Amino acid sequence: MSVRIARSIGEIDRAEWAQVFPPSPEGYDFYRAIEQTLSQQFKLFYILIYEGPTLQCLAPCFIMEYSLDTTISGPLKHFLSLVRCFVPRAFTVRAVICGSPTSDGKIGIRDLGSREILMEPIVGEMRAVALKENIPMLAFKDFWGRDAYLMKPLSRLGFHRIRSFPFVKLDIRFESFENYLRSLSRATRKDLKRKFKKVNGKVHIEMEVRNEVDDLLDEVYALYLQTLKKSDVIFETIPKEFFREVPRNIPEYAKFFLWRLDGRLVAFVFCLVTERALLDKYIGMDYSVAYKYHLYFITFRDILRWCIAHGIRRYESPQLGYEPKKRLDFTFIPDFVYVRHVNRVLNFFIGLACALLKPENFDPVLRRMIKKLMGTDRS
Repeated sequence: MSVRIARSIGEIDRAEWAQVFPPSPEGYDFYRAIEQTLSQQFKLFYILIYEGPTLQCLAPCFIMEYSLDTTISGPLKHFLSLVRCFVPRAFTVRAVICGSPTSDGKIGIRDLGSREILMEPIVGEMRAVALKENIPMLAFKDFWGRDAYLMKPLSRLGFHRIRSFPFVKLDIRFESFENYLRSLSRATRKDLKRKFKKVNGKVHIEMEVRNEVDDLLDEVYALYLQTLKKSDVIFETIPKEFFREVPRNIPEYAKFFLWRLDGRLVAFVFCLVTERALLDKYIGMDYSVAYKYHLYFITFRDILRWCIAHGIRRYESPQLGYEPKKRLDFTFIPDFVYVRHVNRVLNFFIGLACALLKPENFDPVLRRMIKKLMGTDRS
């Protein structure tokens, strides 16, 4: 086997990418958009492993400044924020990470039968990059439980596995939104109907679906920033240009759902859509009216109706915001982060820190859901 490092997606032939990755909205062109817009936050590179002239494996990676308190929320988060006022780089380390900055982790492998033996050269190249650039941490970000066999060698290579923030999905098996409502608990159904009744006929909220928002970019981005400020957990901050460049790179997948209240833009959801699935990526709301008019549930209702009308069978939603998603009957998808320090001695203490900083330690809803997952999924 031989290994090559590509410092840009442009150094990889599109046909090579297709040899190891199935078609996906978050594929070759999506990574190109990430490089165009997120290069100040993430330094992307790609590990390619060949057997003779044939590409066997392609692992997208990136380098970033990672805040160790990313998974923390609540009072402790606010205390650490105060510490940062005096020591800006406190709790921040540089890390070499395998995966995607903006989605779940994927490694492209030609022959799944050989996947276990490929992890060692991937880790070896990540470690070489880390040593060359004086980076102390290695990690694999947000790999689903179904990848457990692929990730199994990481334990032998010194990595600690911790549960990350789960992704969620809703299988759309309903003929109408009203049919979906009947599948929910009585209390949730009653609460949703009350919320919709408060809005319907009282104010005029209309939805528009578009492939791009170049003429509304400033308004859309202002709503995104409002929602970002509401979150205790921030991994990446999407720049304004991201919402312009992604639709230009993958126009066949990008969709913007926009909501106007009496003509004024008050909410948007940016999605990637295939024939069978809708992936909700980023949301923004005007919080001067969001709670009053239950915009989160209005946007969910309208998107679900759109999915049913267009034959979409799966609605995938990003990490965080678990309490309403649990009530709306989304299924939680377990995923994991694997992390280690390049120094073996310090790596022991990283294991202790991982146990303390698990996301469920700071989110009671997530803690209950993970206990439920552990009862059905021992991966």
